[in-house]
This record gives sequence, structure tokens and C-alpha cells, in this order.
Amino acid sequence: MPQPVHDFYQAMADRVGRTLAARDAEHQIVVQVGSATCEHAAGSQAVADELVRHIRASGRKDILLHRTGCTGRCSREPILGVRLPGRLPVKYERVNRDLVHRIFTEHIQGGIPVAQHVLDHEAGPLPERELLFCEGSRCHGSGPGLRERFAAMLAARGVSRGSVRIGAASCFGACGLASGGPATYVLARPEKVLYRVTGEEDLTAILDGHLIGGQVVERLRAQEEPIALAFMERYGDVAFFNRQSRVALRNAGVVDPESLDEYVDMDGFKALADVLERRDPDWVIGELAKARLRGRGGGGYSTAAKWTLARRQADATRFIICNGDEGDPGAFMDRSMLESDPFNIVEGMIIGGFAIGAQKGFFYIRAEYPLAIRRIQQALDTCRAHGLLGRNIMDSGWDFDLEIRLGAGAFVCGEETALIRSIEGERGQPRVRPPYPTDRGLWGHPTVINNVETFANISAILRYSGDWYARLGTEKSGGTKVFALAGKVRHTGLVEVPLGTPLARVVNDIGGGVTGGRQLKAIQTGGPAGGFIPASMQNMEVDFEPLQKAGSIMGSGGMIVLSEDDCMVDIAKFYIAFSQDESCGKCTPCREGTTRLLEILERITQGKGELSDLDKLERLARLCQRTSLCGLGRAAPNPVLSSLKHFRGEFLAHIVDRHCPAKKCVALIHYEINPEKCVGCTICARNCPVACIAGARKEAHVIDQAACVKCGNCFDVCKFAAVDRV
Repeated sequence: MPQPVHDFYQAMADRVGRTLAARDAEHQIVVQVGSATCEHAAGSQAVADELVRHIRASGRKDILLHRTGCTGRCSREPILGVRLPGRLPVKYERVNRDLVHRIFTEHIQGGIPVAQHVLDHEAGPLPERELLFCEGSRCHGSGPGLRERFAAMLAARGVSRGSVRIGAASCFGACGLASGGPATYVLARPEKVLYRVTGEEDLTAILDGHLIGGQVVERLRAQEEPIALAFMERYGDVAFFNRQSRVALRNAGVVDPESLDEYVDMDGFKALADVLERRDPDWVIGELAKARLRGRGGGGYSTAAKWTLARRQADATRFIICNGDEGDPGAFMDRSMLESDPFNIVEGMIIGGFAIGAQKGFFYIRAEYPLAIRRIQQALDTCRAHGLLGRNIMDSGWDFDLEIRLGAGAFVCGEETALIRSIEGERGQPRVRPPYPTDRGLWGHPTVINNVETFANISAILRYSGDWYARLGTEKSGGTKVFALAGKVRHTGLVEVPLGTPLARVVNDIGGGVTGGRQLKAIQTGGPAGGFIPASMQNMEVDFEPLQKAGSIMGSGGMIVLSEDDCMVDIAKFYIAFSQDESCGKCTPCREGTTRLLEILERITQGKGELSDLDKLERLARLCQRTSLCGLGRAAPNPVLSSLKHFRGEFLAHIVDRHCPAKKCVALIHYEINPEKCVGCTICARNCPVACIAGARKEAHVIDQAACVKCGNCFDVCKFAAVDRV
């Protein structure tokens, strides 16, 4: 590096190393609690307060209460982690004050985990050691077979499965860094050793030397430092995390989001230092081109191409914007990254500003994200105080600054031209393109807009190379994608997988499959402007083109699992109602088209539809797609078109048979009491809000269909399954 930049970064890294080394020497035990919006809502602050009381009462000085961001395990929060010296890390789920006492006394002080409360404890007993075999696509030449053979070798040598657990993991991200031919990577924990294995001879060496002999096999130790290793060291104990490849989320749930030191300790701002060393914006953009990084907020446009267009403009005044206006129902990827790893997003934006020649950048964050706003502002203030932002960044002589602008909750402001108008103080409405923002954007100057997840990948790409990142994805799309997995699935939360991963692997291997033993019906991707992928297509690869061909989109990353109990007509109506309500009203096709689509779907779900309505739906949806002003309006009909394409039979059942197969559309169902099952307990009559159920005690009851409001209370409260929903 040029001496000033080198000296600056080295001094910062040395200071951080000394500070954290002193902290770690003093605190041998680490107790970790999540600190993000979702964890707070689940009660993590009460858990942290209870831990503080126990630590103070014990008088121990060797326990560090460590705050992190979101782990992504939404259905299991609050999550509490415990790391004891020389032991595997343990994570507890749904922790409350009473459980804190047991964890502290039995595990932290006694050394014995409270097994029944361990995160995903159904995966088996807690072992002393764990070996995770990579099953990424580039390790498949030997990966699964080696894992099975190694398990057999352990059994033959009499090694207890209770003392050593053999698990499968997704890509560690090391293959793109390695040389010397194909291999399988194996992570040994708690020793935190990554081995590079090519055959049974290497497995024997690990068994004899490491597991039995207690010595690291240095000749097999990988020289690479994969980006996912730090996360896997801490969270490689459950299938939900093992099957992921975390790049954008690599620090989420690992570092304290308000600690610059912890971010620097994870190689934070090393990529920025490398960029300022080279002083070559074309090199930065070239690495993004090699990486095949596509925008993670919608259509998947090439990030390198967008940055190149802005850089080539004659106008020297340029801006860069981070779009944090996350408005899709059920989507919270951007919020999690802003709250859990704010310095990473800031670093990505600074690098982007240098690459396009911008002097100023903006975070556009929806006002409903107060914690994200506070942490980004704190990160900006900290970076300025330490010479990482503002004037003369890292003693390089280059000036660049960032500030926050708040969004007012309008869904349409996620569209880039509407977002620009909002920052300018105008009403957030899209405008006709071209000109595109890279030509004339904010205040008429060239402007680059990318979403939070796109910026979250920038420092990793430049740290490990574009070629490495490209190897994680597909031929057209490099890297990983973060999804908010929700709906009828056992494990909801944030999931990051390489592009090209089959949908079924996300739903079944990571998500644990459909809840309640029900059958998978469809997977909805892309938020309210996305479409439905039927269960018959669940092996489709997650990528921009396959999803678009199936009638859906990648979008920002919503993924909702639907079961056989869901009505596709009703869900399509829900999404159209959302789009109609959020339409800015500027263009007629979106304003009127979504309104008419909603009216037709209302008629169908009320049992008043006609066969001609199906043709009207399709023609009107196609018209909206072709003629709406912005991408949001053009994508709004996707739920209708994809449901018509893949689930036309349900529409016909609603129209022809006046029947909802999923029994969700209230107007098309009714309740009947089976006289052979009814024992006359009267609980249904006592819970009926309109008193339409008659019958004497110990005699079969009857529902007055004319008076019934179809609330379903009788169906819910009957203990004898005597009420049928027809």
C-alpha cells in the first residue's frame, strides 16, 4: 500500500488486536444474546438483564456478556449462546428468565448443557467434537461419499457417535481460493481447524492423528481462510445453519453491531484499504464483473454494468444511494443486515462511491426501522471519528461522506426513480425511463442505487476476489442470495444459499419441511410482485432466469411456503389487494388495472364468478405488465398470472362448483354438525356469537344455515370433531 494508507490500516488493526486480546484473556466464557428488532420483540432484553444479575451475583470476572445482531432464527428466539473454553458452542432457543437460571447454574458454572433446551435439540445428543463435511457442488466429487465412509471408519474403530458427530454443511467458500485440484473441506470443531481432504488416506490421518491422537494434522490443514468459517465456528451446530453459505450475513449473529473493533477484527475495512492502495476504480468494477454480482433488490441488473454507466458520465458530480426501503410483506433481510452488520454496509458504500467517482452518498431507510437507523447513524459517526469517512479517508487524500434520509413508508419508494424524488423532497412517484438514474438521477446528476444486500457483498468480493465469488453461484449469477423464509415451514428465518440451490433444499433441508405433516403446495417468491412455484417444480434452481420463466421473480428475497390448506385464489387476491393499495396512482394501467383485478378476484372468492372472468383476468394482467410505468406496476399481476397458470383448477372449482377446495373462502364454505358424533355438550352453542346453534343437552345439535355468519368458532371449540367444514 502507499505508506500513509498502509500505516493507517496497520495501526488500526494493531490497536484492535491488542484490545480484543486483552478482553479475551480476561473473559474465558462468552455468553451471547441477540440484539435486533426481532430478538427484542421476543424478549431478549429481559434475558440479557437476567444474565447481568446472575453474573454480578456470582462475582465472576471471566464471563463476557456479548451482544450480537440477528441470527435469523425467527421462530426460536430469544436465542442465547454459551462458549466454554475447549468446548463446542451451544445455542439455546426460546430462552426466558427461568431458563437463564438453569443455563447459568448447570451449564456456565457446572459445565453440563441443559440438553432439552438446546437449539434444534432433536438433531441428537451434544457431542464433544464435531466434523462438518462440505457438500457444496464443487466438493461433490468426494464429499457425501467421504462423509459416509468416515462414519463407518469411526464405528469400526469403536469411536462413540456420542463423542464425535459427523455432519453435512453447505459450501464453506474455500474452493475458489484453493489450488491443487478437487478436494472436500472438513471443519473440525471445537479446534476450529479446516482440513482439505482428497481421499480415505487423509481421513485415516484425521482419525488417527486428530480424533484419537489429539494433534492437528498440519499437512492437511487448509491454507485458505474462507469467509464463512467464523460463522460456522459459532453456528455450525444445527442443520439450519450448516446448509447455508453466509457471505452477506457472515457477521450477523457473530459481531457486536456497534463495535468497530469487532468488525475490524473480522477483516473489516481491509477491502477499502486495498481499494485505496490501488487507486484504480476500473479494478474495483472489474472484480464485480468477474463476480457476476447482480442487484439483489429486484430485477437482477449487473452491478458492474450499472457502476460503469455512472462512472463514464461527463458530469463529475455523482451520488450513490443505498436503498433500504424494504416494503415487501414478510421481508426483513435489509433490516437485519442494517441492524446486525452496519459497518459492512458502510464499507460497501464507501467503496462504491470511490468506484463511480461520487462525492456524497445517502442511506434511504424506511422510518419504521428505528434500530437500523440508530445503528447506521452510530456507524457513520464512529467511522468519521476514526478517519474512515469524511475528509482524507484513511490518509488517502480522498473525501467522501454519507448521510441518512428517511422513507415515509410508501411501497412505491422502493422503485429507484420514486426514491430519488423522495430524497429531493417531492412526492414519491416513478418517472419515465430513460433517462436512467445513472444518466440523470438525484438533482439531475448521475446516481447509482443498489439495495442493502448488494452493498453487503462488496467488501467480501474485493477481499477474496471476483472469481471466488462467481464460483459460489451459477453461470449467469455469482454468489449467494438471502431469503426470508416464512409460511408453513418448520424453521422460519433468514437463509443465505448459493444461487443455483434447488428450492426443495431451502424448504426441506434448511426449513425442515412443511409444518404439521401437510403436503407442500407451492412456494411463493419475490414478495407481492412475485409468483407461485408449484410443488411439482420444487427442484428448480434459485436464480433470476428460472424463476422468471416460471412466472415469478427473485425480488428482494421473500420466500413463503404454502401447504395444501392454502387457497391459491385467496392468496392471489391478498397480493393484488396489497399492490392496489400501494399503487402511487400515477399511471392508469397500475391504478385502474389492479383495482379491476381485485374486483374480479373478490367476485370469484365470493362465489359470484363466471368462466369469462378467467379470460378477463389474464387479458387485464397482461395489459398491466406491458403498459405500467414502473417495474412495480409491471410485476404486480404476477401472482394472478402464475396462479392461473399452475392452479387453474382451483379457479374452476370456485366458479363452476362454487367450492373452495382449501376451505378458506368464507362465502364458499358452511358448517354442519354430524349427528352421529355430536354428544350434546353445548360448547358450540355457547361459543356461537349469533346464537344460530340449537339443541338440548346430550342431544345432537343443528346449525341454522340462514343465520350462520361462518365465523368457525363451533369448528374450533368442538372436542369431538362433530363439526364439519364443508
